[in-house]
Formats: sequence, structure tokens, C-alpha cells
Amino acid sequence: MQNRLNLLKRALCASLLVISPLAAQISLAADPEKEELKLGFIKLTDMAPLAIAFEKGFFEEEGLYVTLEAQANWKVLLDRVIMGELDGAHMLAGQPLGATVGIGTKSEVVTAFSMDLNGNAITVSNDVWKMMKPHIPMADGKPVHPIKADALKPVIEQFKSQGKPFNLAMVFPVSTHNYELRYWLAAGGINPGLYAPEKGDISGQIGADALLSVTPPPQMPSTLESGTINGYSVGEPWNQAAVFKGIGVPVITDSEIWKNNPEKVFGVSKAWAEQNPETHKRLVKALIRAAKWLDEDNNKNRMEAVEILSRPEYVGADAKVIANSMTGTFEYEKGDKREVPDFNVFFRYNATYPYYSDAIWYLTQMRRWGQIAEPKSDAWYADVAKQVYRPDIYRTAADELIAEGKASASEFPAPSETGYRAPTAEFIDGVTYDGSKPNAYLSSFKIGNAK
Repeated sequence: MQNRLNLLKRALCASLLVISPLAAQISLAADPEKEELKLGFIKLTDMAPLAIAFEKGFFEEEGLYVTLEAQANWKVLLDRVIMGELDGAHMLAGQPLGATVGIGTKSEVVTAFSMDLNGNAITVSNDVWKMMKPHIPMADGKPVHPIKADALKPVIEQFKSQGKPFNLAMVFPVSTHNYELRYWLAAGGINPGLYAPEKGDISGQIGADALLSVTPPPQMPSTLESGTINGYSVGEPWNQAAVFKGIGVPVITDSEIWKNNPEKVFGVSKAWAEQNPETHKRLVKALIRAAKWLDEDNNKNRMEAVEILSRPEYVGADAKVIANSMTGTFEYEKGDKREVPDFNVFFRYNATYPYYSDAIWYLTQMRRWGQIAEPKSDAWYADVAKQVYRPDIYRTAADELIAEGKASASEFPAPSETGYRAPTAEFIDGVTYDGSKPNAYLSSFKIGNAK
């Protein structure tokens, strides 16, 4: 069905180009190397820029005829991009970096577009929540947020005293969810365990107080309900699904762990990017427009986006569940719905720009938890970031959109942008992160590798 729609839209697009503004025709003067594209995604609300770029015709306006295809899990998605079965995909921010440095499958993958900020949460079972609650400060009969992992520590100690493991799930070893969960736990004095690939141990559970393992996002609520896991870290709508099902309680959002953290990226293989530079630029242009649409006029389009995402070909979850976090609110304990206007950010705060400092943060966490086996110099972190993150491609796409009148220069970082965000201490533990000093940052932690 989608292929037939593509053909119809392609014919319509060709006819519209005849009467399009001169600027648009100029932007299409160089033909894309490849017009028919297949892009992958996982069923999460932060795949929204892909769905919106398709549904609003932004891909077609760039002369691209796209098929969007849901993937079974993050490993399958990455492997299919590397093998060329997908032209590109919605990816975990750590995937292009992990692949490039050889964590799991080694392959050069690049990104020129950051898909969103925030959007994740950590959920625990109802039983664990009841055990945590006595250790959480209250105000007006409600828990005071953010809830620190300090409140979980006595629960884990009780499990230990009973000889029971405390099991937590995340979506992939190089996922934001893994690193956010680990960061939150460690900030509360809970050791999430180390990886030791040089010793053949990639479990990530060496010395762990809580045992972290992988579960695909859509399976997390049912796995929690079965009792196999005690909690999980995942993107939406799977935290709100636990609330609606009455099986768990989201205790903290990722924006409370690291305010405005980068979450997903649009990734392609380096070889594909080199073979298809014009196509790549056009993809980025369409995605920028989609992200802008998602955030414009104080999120006025979010309910329309919710309806689109609820369709089975995209996220396929109940619209009410998706809307719970996509429209400026977030429900923690059932009935405790709070204003969280920046739970999902797609464009504001320069969300779409691929900052080197964002890449370096992920690399520091890979080293902190042992996925990168040996200490690295500050220069190494910067070099890897520049191999993988491509703000030069982003800048070319943004400049074209500005020239075409589809965006304004004030909506993007200044041309003098270095690729490094200002140092920030907006983390759950108050530790300052400066992307230009990764080893100094690592040395500030008590749990994990300090260099």
C-alpha cells in the first residue's frame, strides 16, 4: 500500500514542481543519487520526525520517495543499515558511535541529524514502588520529584538479604536508556555493573547490585507484568502503558536525570553517505522541517501527531497513551499527572543539531562502564565524535531551507558554532559535564571507570 502511495505522490510532486517557486526548483537542481529509499524505525514516539516527513510530504518535496518500515529490534535495524538493506534509520544515539568504535558489530556509521531531546523514563513494578515509597520525600500527599535512586537502594538491599536478584531492563547495550539507567543508579550509590569485553564478558553485570539486561521496547510492559523484571528504562509510549495497565509506576524521566539530553539520531552508513551526498542532504532537510512542525507554535500540532503515531504502521499504541507524554504532561503514579512541557523536544533548543559534545558524552559512558576497554585521550574522544557526527551536512541542509524561505537563520545555531554545548551541571547528581574535558569528567565519578 505504501509503495502505491509513493508512486501517486511522486507523480503529484513532479506536476507541482512545474509551478513551484524558483527557490524550490533551484534547490532540486542537483538530482538525488537515489530517489527510492527504505528507512527503518522502532515503534517509539520519537520516530515522529520520520512519520511527519512522510505524511506531510516533506520527503516528496525533496524529490525522495520513501518507504518507512518498522524493525524488530535495534540490532536488526543497525545490521540492516550496515548491510545496505535500509538506506537509513531512526537510531539510538549511541549506535553510530558504538559501531564505529567496535562495540558489537564494527562498521562506520554517521549521523547528520539529532531526532529529539528527552523522551525516556524509568518505570518500576507496583511492588517495588510500594517498597520505595517510604524512602521518598512527600509534599501535599504526593512524592517530591525528581525521585533519586537513593530510595531504591534499601529495596535492592532487601532483595539481596532474601537471596533474590534485582532485575532491570533497558533496550540495547549502547542505548541512552542503558546509560541513563546506569547514571541514575550510580548517583544513588547503586552499582549497575561493568562490561569487560577484553575478558569476554559483555554482560555488563560485573560487580552489579542491580542486574541490567536487554528487552525490546514493546515487550517491556508484559515482561514487567510477568515478574521477570522489576523495572525498566525505555522511551514512550511504554512507560505510560504501564500506568494505563496498572502494572507499574514511572519514577523519573530522563530530563530529570540530564536536562535536555540527546536521545535518538538519524543514522546512515558512512559508505552510503559518501555515495549519496545529495540524497543525504535532502533527507536531513525533510527531517528538519518535520521536527520544526512538531514543535512549532507551542506544540500546536502535537494532537495531530499523536493521531498519526497511533496508526498501526507507526507506533500502533492507543492515542490516549501516546498523548499522555506527547502533549506536555506525564503521568507518574496513576492519577499523578504533572506538567512536563519538555518531555518530548524535537526542534527547540537546537535539538536537531548534531553536537560533538553530545557524542562525547556517550563515549564517556561507554568507557565509564567498560564497553571501551582501555583509557583514551581527550583527543581520541574528539576525533571519534568528528568521524561520526556531521554538522557540516546539517549546516548545508539548514542553509538551503533558509534560502528557500522554509526556515529562518535564527532557528539554527550560529555559523560560528563549534559543536560543543556549554558545560552543564543539570544532572541528577549535579556533576558538571564539559565535552572538551572527557577524562576530567570521568574522574569525577565514584562508581565505574574513573579514566
